[in-house]
Amino acid sequence: MKEGFRQSMAWLHTWSGLLVCWVLLLVFCGGTASYYRSEITLWMQPELHAIAANPVSSEVAASAAQAAMTQRAAGATRWFISLPDERNPATQLGWSKPSQPGEKKRGRRGNFHSEKADPASGAVLSKARETRGGEFLYRLHFDLHYMPVIWARWIVGFCAMFMLVSIISGIITHKRIFKDLFTFRPKKGQRSWLDAHNVTAVLALPFHLMITYTGLVTLMFLYMPSGATAAYKGDQDTFFAEAFPRAPERQAAGVAAPLTPFAPLVRQAERQWGGKVGRIAVNAPGDANAVITLSRAAGRDISTRQPSMDFDGVTGKLLSSNGESIPGAAATQGVMIGLHVAHFGAPLLRALFFLSGLAGCAMVATGALLWAVKTRQKEARALAAGKHAFGLRLVEALNIGAIAGIPIAFGAYFWANRLLPVMMEERPNAEIACFFGAWALAAVAAQLRPTRAMWRMQLTAGAILLAGLPVLNVFTTQSHLGVTLLLGRGPVPVAAFDLVLLMLGLLLGYAAHKLKPLPSKEKKAAAGTSNTALPGAA
Repeated sequence: MKEGFRQSMAWLHTWSGLLVCWVLLLVFCGGTASYYRSEITLWMQPELHAIAANPVSSEVAASAAQAAMTQRAAGATRWFISLPDERNPATQLGWSKPSQPGEKKRGRRGNFHSEKADPASGAVLSKARETRGGEFLYRLHFDLHYMPVIWARWIVGFCAMFMLVSIISGIITHKRIFKDLFTFRPKKGQRSWLDAHNVTAVLALPFHLMITYTGLVTLMFLYMPSGATAAYKGDQDTFFAEAFPRAPERQAAGVAAPLTPFAPLVRQAERQWGGKVGRIAVNAPGDANAVITLSRAAGRDISTRQPSMDFDGVTGKLLSSNGESIPGAAATQGVMIGLHVAHFGAPLLRALFFLSGLAGCAMVATGALLWAVKTRQKEARALAAGKHAFGLRLVEALNIGAIAGIPIAFGAYFWANRLLPVMMEERPNAEIACFFGAWALAAVAAQLRPTRAMWRMQLTAGAILLAGLPVLNVFTTQSHLGVTLLLGRGPVPVAAFDLVLLMLGLLLGYAAHKLKPLPSKEKKAAAGTSNTALPGAA
């Protein structure tokens, strides 16, 4: 720290990145997959693939959903309906009922129930396997798992702040930041890892800054509550009511009355918005004071705060139209969240976000590997004498467990989706347990023997798991690549997901192939030569 400013920033860049890099890698992997969480969920529910090939209009889906809810949700205090779109083929039905004596409470609004329904008929899709799908990966990148949500978000926020510091200090450190984008020297040991780290960092630098900053801003009221607490003297309800105003709710009258049809309301809202209705919520259905709220589906605008319209549930009269004029604080928050989740993105833009996310994963991974390579070369004499530094060994083991272990965990999650019994109880939890079980096994094996052979073994396992999924689909589904790609039948997202899995598996296989055993002469010199730049060289 007594050296020049740039050298101090280099020290800060190294340690702010290294200390949290393995958590950040998990966050980046889960967040990158989240750009296609709807497509992942569709892939993981092959029973819905036939429905995806036959879309219906919003009016038809709304009418079918209303009929299904009238039959299945009698006595509910609220209805929640998510209409299908190009990324979600099924209608999602949800309703809240008051908890009965002795009944387990399953939601904040009482006893919450949720089902998927055929958008054309409203029939419940009882044969569709239960899964958290892409939603698990989305929640994983900021809620983690097996711990209280608040703890997880503080951990992720702490790591994201370190990430932001690492990015800014890295920008200051690099004198030739734009030249680094076009510099890659293969088979040059440490220089190759440095070039790979620089290229993946600079290539998507605007994305890395944006995604890290917006990730912190979306949870700013958790991380920095002091301003609102001081201004409103601890009355957070008043603060949120003023910053994010909502229309007041009408109380139930206690007088039974039939609901007005949904279809005309959907038609009116879509005509006014010029876009589709995404969600329908009904407060006090079947009551004389029922209110039907229609919210617009996510479109091409950046903000996640979509306009809504409130209708009288009995007469169908428009009560209020919300969202056309949003206060500055709410509008800013909606834009920040929108930039982070990219719901506004067209297919090409979403693909660019996904590729930038993969570059972020590579940036974090190559940074961790670079530290290990540099440290191993500094400790060459001690290592040649048979002495092993505890810190270096720990970092190398964590590198294997994270960089090679996370693809194994993803592969195990998808394989479990295909191999576990379809009607198995607690099936989503079993899939998630397979994810963490496979990852734990990889991490423990890496700690026991963090060697070049372990790198190759785990990369090969990840390659087989990911590349083998399209083959597994041939025996477990009717919408494998032979149907979706060669015959042109079935949902395009399912074929695309299979191809991405195949490509990632081949890349892992190529990496494992490059880690072929060293010749005997190189093994003897492994502590100090450029060959140690390869992962886990030992």
